[in-house]
Amino acid sequence: MAKPNFQFQKRQKELERKKKNEEKMQRKLAKNDTSDENTSDEETLETTPAEEDAS
Repeated sequence: MAKPNFQFQKRQKELERKKKNEEKMQRKLAKNDTSDENTSDEETLETTPAEEDAS
């Protein structure tokens, strides 16, 4: 009977975990990017009237 290769199984589990974490980070970055775009639009609207007053 063949011995199970625990190192291979461990490596596969680590790769799976790493892939899952990378996907999670990508989702977080995508979520932050969309919220940053909304925030930057609001900031642009806020700075526009101030610039007109300064002129």
